[in-house]
Amino acid sequence: MVPLIIDLAGRHVVIFGGGAVGLRKATYFCREAEVTVVSRSFLPEFSGLGARCLEADLSTMDDNALADLLDGAFLTIAATSDEEMNNRVGRAAREAGALFNNARGNGGDTLIPSVVRGEEYLLAISTGGASPAVPRFLREHLEETYPHLDSMIRTEARLRETLKQTVPDQADRATVLRAVLHDPEAWAWLAEGEDKAYERIKERYL
Repeated sequence: MVPLIIDLAGRHVVIFGGGAVGLRKATYFCREAEVTVVSRSFLPEFSGLGARCLEADLSTMDDNALADLLDGAFLTIAATSDEEMNNRVGRAAREAGALFNNARGNGGDTLIPSVVRGEEYLLAISTGGASPAVPRFLREHLEETYPHLDSMIRTEARLRETLKQTVPDQADRATVLRAVLHDPEAWAWLAEGEDKAYERIKERYL
């Protein structure tokens, strides 16, 4: 598999399952995609989430009705407790040309990673389901080790623009930017505020 970051604005995601797993998947995608959740029942937390909740019994649904639900779907997620039912959704998704993620059953062609998100960055971490604890460990480690990562990204962006005006050689600019990232004092200065840190970094490196 190849990791990608995809803009899902306007894309349709169909989730089967109104339980805890379906809720987690819907919460993940509702911030950007158009989400439809299909289930016989729904947890109360679905209310106000922004997803379209369609009450239906997949076990009594024929293949044509299932195909109709997947018409125009970009991604289909099977999140029911029934493995065979999930596998059936997977087969229908492939026939519809939609990407498929299976929470339980035969593997699909799409993994949903653990996400580390800041104001200026987005990181996706996956172990392919082998160890769900590892992505959480890495997320917590990143947050504890680099609490000012957003500030550093903004400071690097400002410094990069300044360097474009003062340092003609791209390799020299890259050297300065890397040096700042490896400078423990530069990270410490960010705790005092971005503007103050930026001025001290300029004094040292420009």
